[in-house]
Amino acid sequence: MMKRLEDFLEKVKGRSKTYIGYPAGTDFDYKELYPLLDYSLNNVGDPYTQSNDMTSKEFETEVVSFFADYFNAPKNNYWGYVTNGGSEGNLYALYLARELYPNGMVYYSESTHYSIQKNIHLLNMDSIVIRSQASGEMDYDDLAVTLQLNRHRSVIILANIGTTMTEAKDHVPTIVDILKKYAIKSSYIHSDAALSGSYLPALGYHDFDFAHGADSVAISGHKFFSSPITNGVVMVKKSYKERIGRSINYIGSLDTTITGSRTGFNALALWYFIQKSGKEGIAKRAETCLENANYLRNALNEIGVKAWSNENALTVVFPRATDEICKKWQLASDAEISHAICMPGVTRQILEEFVNDMKNVQS
Repeated sequence: MMKRLEDFLEKVKGRSKTYIGYPAGTDFDYKELYPLLDYSLNNVGDPYTQSNDMTSKEFETEVVSFFADYFNAPKNNYWGYVTNGGSEGNLYALYLARELYPNGMVYYSESTHYSIQKNIHLLNMDSIVIRSQASGEMDYDDLAVTLQLNRHRSVIILANIGTTMTEAKDHVPTIVDILKKYAIKSSYIHSDAALSGSYLPALGYHDFDFAHGADSVAISGHKFFSSPITNGVVMVKKSYKERIGRSINYIGSLDTTITGSRTGFNALALWYFIQKSGKEGIAKRAETCLENANYLRNALNEIGVKAWSNENALTVVFPRATDEICKKWQLASDAEISHAICMPGVTRQILEEFVNDMKNVQS
C-alpha cells in the first residue's frame, strides 16, 4: 500500500512541473493549518448561524466580508458562503434566480463553461445560447435581438468573467444598458468570475461586480489563490437569499447552501491566504502572472506561433499544439486552439522550457 502511495506521489511531483493548461495555482503552503486536519470541522448550514463549536464559521464569515468589499456588494445587504468550487457557486446563483423569477429565461454565450448547461438542466430552467465574438466575449447584438423576441419572460443572464478557453470577459454594464434600452424590468445578472474575478478587483477592474449591475458573483478559490482542495465563494444580495432559506432544527441552522456538510478547512485556507496576502499582495501576484503571460505570448510569436490573449488575461491562446506537446504540458485544447495559463506557480523557467519545446516542433 505505501509503495503505491509513494509511487503516486512521485508521479504527481513530476507532472506538476509541466501543468500549464489548466487554472490551478500551485505555489501554496498551508503547513500551518495541517494540525487542524486532525479534527472534523463541518460548516453545515448557514455560515452566520453557529450550530456547534466544531466549525470554522467565524473564519468563513470573515472571508465573506472580504469579498463583499472586494466585489462592492451593497452595505448590509450581502450574503455568501464558501463553496466546493465555482460550479457550485454558479448553481446556487441560478437556483436563487429561478426562485426569484420562476418564468425566467437564462441567456448565456456559447463560450460559457460546460457546468452552466448542466446546472440549467438540473434546475429544469429554460435557456437560450447567445453567439460569441471571436475573442470569446458575448455578442451583444445577438443578445439584444434575442431579448426582444422573448420580452414576455423574465431575464436571467450568465456573464462570463473569464471564459474557459480564451479568458474573455462579458461586459456587465453593456448588458445592463441593453436591459434598460428594451425596458426589461424583471432581470437577474450573475457573474461567473471563476478565475478572473479572483484578481481583477485588486488591479482596479470592477466592471462585473455588484456596483456595475451584478446580482451575484461566484469565484473559484483554488485557482488564482491556490489551494490543495478545490473551493470557491458565492456572493449574493441578502434580501434575495432570504427568499429561499428554511430552518432545520437538528443542525441548529438555516438551510441556505447547496450542500449540507461543508468542510471547514476551505474557509480556513481562504482566510489564511487573505490574511497573508491582502489586496496589495493579490495585486502583486496578479501583476507577476500578467507579466509571465505577456512574456509567453511574445516569445511564442517570435518563434512563429501566432499567440494572442485578451486584455488582463493570464491565458495565452495559440493554434492547436501537437498531441505530444499537449500531453507533456497538459494543455487544454478545443477545436483549432490550445491555451496555456500563467497561474501562480508557473515560473518563467517553466515557460522558457515550454517555448523551447514549441520551437523544436516548429523547426
